[in-house]
Amino acid sequence: MRALLSTIVGGPETLVMTELPDPVAGPGQLLVRVRACAINYPDVLIIEDKYQFKPQRPFAPGGEIAGTVEAVGEGVEGWASGDRLIAMLGHGGLAEKILVSATAALRLPEERSFEEGSALVLTYATSIHALLDRGRLKPEQTLLVLGAAGGVGLAAVELGKAFGARVVAAVSSEEKAQAAREAGADSTLVYPRGPFDKDGSKALAQLFKDSVGPGGADLIYDPVGGDYAEPALRAIAWEGRYLVVGFPAGIPRLPLNLTLLKSCDVCGVFWGAFAARDPEANSAHIETLFRLWREGKIAPRVSRTWPLDHAGEAIAHMAARKAVGKLVVTM
Repeated sequence: MRALLSTIVGGPETLVMTELPDPVAGPGQLLVRVRACAINYPDVLIIEDKYQFKPQRPFAPGGEIAGTVEAVGEGVEGWASGDRLIAMLGHGGLAEKILVSATAALRLPEERSFEEGSALVLTYATSIHALLDRGRLKPEQTLLVLGAAGGVGLAAVELGKAFGARVVAAVSSEEKAQAAREAGADSTLVYPRGPFDKDGSKALAQLFKDSVGPGGADLIYDPVGGDYAEPALRAIAWEGRYLVVGFPAGIPRLPLNLTLLKSCDVCGVFWGAFAARDPEANSAHIETLFRLWREGKIAPRVSRTWPLDHAGEAIAHMAARKAVGKLVVTM
């Protein structure tokens, strides 16, 4: 089988296509032929040794896949050759075949494509955990989503609407604003590209304030960070919740006097650790996501696909912050 491996620390250009022996399913495992692997921002970080987890090299990036079962390991029940599934891996997905723990596999509905299936779990599970567990979102509250046209951003827009919020989507271009509107955002704003000086930061804060209204944003979902964070925090409501999701624009430094003045919370969102620490709560969220998927209230938007031979280009596209929705590598 072929796999795209990280053998040294570096960007997508350092990845190497390699022929490897087919893996063999051990006890409790499924041997899966990968049909699609979604690309997420952690794939940018993990090959540069900047992610929370640092796998031993060589390894293939790619944290979520959809595929078909080829073989079933000893002790596995309920799965058979040919079954379609989704799985979260952390890494290893940019390979033609992979071993998946049977307990981590989710059934992919027959009416859904492999591309859609690979693009569902990470972004929507992150966002539902962020909005409900960390953000305590209630119907009719105002939700401001930064980076609203990216994978987690669009997921937050759709879920915010599904849970009855008023959603304000902040994006960096009119093309991305259109994607957010198509996902159900009540209003959009296009912010300028950073970095910002003092005046630029003040102007951006006013743009956020004008967009969310005089009451402020009850919830701010921030997968962007950098110079956008403080201006967004200045637009928060009394006792609002600011959700720290990611930092593609850099790790911000927030003036904590703002949290005192607004009596607000700054909440970290680490879905992977949450899922490991509270698997029952995570499973309940996954069930909710599949229900909303069936009802048509959420739908992964796959904007571009690449073949495995060009998977490095997909990671570079993500690193350049050009993604609208999800990027997927197909096998």
